[in-house]
Amino acid sequence: MDNVILIGMPGCGKSTVGVVLAKLLGYDFLDVDLLIQRKYGARLQRLIDLYGNQKFSDMEAETICELSCRETVVATGGSAALHPVGLAAMKRLGTVVYLQHPCEEIVRRVPNLKSRGITLEQGQTLEDLYRYRVPFYEAAADLTVNAAHFSVEETALAVQSALRRAENP
Repeated sequence: MDNVILIGMPGCGKSTVGVVLAKLLGYDFLDVDLLIQRKYGARLQRLIDLYGNQKFSDMEAETICELSCRETVVATGGSAALHPVGLAAMKRLGTVVYLQHPCEEIVRRVPNLKSRGITLEQGQTLEDLYRYRVPFYEAAADLTVNAAHFSVEETALAVQSALRRAENP
């Protein structure tokens, strides 16, 4: 196994689980959202407000394409798996793991839609976004971990276990 790429809805725990998973695996950790903010000198919501959803998605994909890492857990943004170029780069980097949660849990975890840095269309709800994105996550994933109601540590352990099973079927 080279790298582990975490995908899923905003609020599913990609960043928090990613840090714990990296420690379990003895890997480095990268957060694509933080890389984007550093690269473009602004918070995610500001970039979305300034450039729009499509340009932000292109910026995200470009940042993923620039990654060069080994033995790293990479937490992507919630929209990363929707961009074909970004997705192809993720697949080249390593094993793509979808952190799956029910919609109700995501809604509970993400109360700050206006400032969170989520690429929502005008009038779109988080539930709408969930229904739209889930098929992309499912298609992109090499592994899916149902993390519903798990703690951060339990989710990281479940991902580690799924990775081991995939390596030794």
